[in-house]
Amino acid sequence: MQVGPAIGAGIAGVAVVSVALAPTSAFAVDYLSVDQASKLIFPDAERFERREIVLDEAQMRELAGRGVRARSQRWGVLEAQKAGATLGFVVIDEVVGKFELITYAVGIGPDGAIRQIEILSYRESHGYEIRLPAWRRQFVGKTAAAPLKLGEDIANISGATLSCDHVTEGVRRIVAVVDLARRSGALS
Repeated sequence: MQVGPAIGAGIAGVAVVSVALAPTSAFAVDYLSVDQASKLIFPDAERFERREIVLDEAQMRELAGRGVRARSQRWGVLEAQKAGATLGFVVIDEVVGKFELITYAVGIGPDGAIRQIEILSYRESHGYEIRLPAWRRQFVGKTAAAPLKLGEDIANISGATLSCDHVTEGVRRIVAVVDLARRSGALS
């Protein structure tokens, strides 16, 4: 069967449009699962109990007053436990890098200090350097009292500015939410 020039051009045009509209996340890499990241952050934990933080309107206003946009009133938390004692909390979150989502985990000790940050999935073509241990170590030991701002107490990575900024902002949000929940007794 022969295809006429008009139909052949139409088929070629559809092929070009299909390629142009194809997803560009060919660089996506999944590094860790939630379970793997949780165990990496709290290796001594015997179990991880799922908990939920539910913020009321007053708490949402308090966060806003601190310059933190909570995004949601409900936050899932994994409580790391050993022999019935709480070792800390793991919160999984996602932020947009430049165009794609970055999935990350924040481990927070019972004292409210950041224990560790892990990048679970990175989908951008550039900026994967945020996964480097040296960059993630900057967060360790910081609490809700720290600025947690790019260029202030967290260094930028050239070529990964948006990823650095958005992950830093996300970590700041998580630390503030967990701090608020700890102070209100929602997390012990």
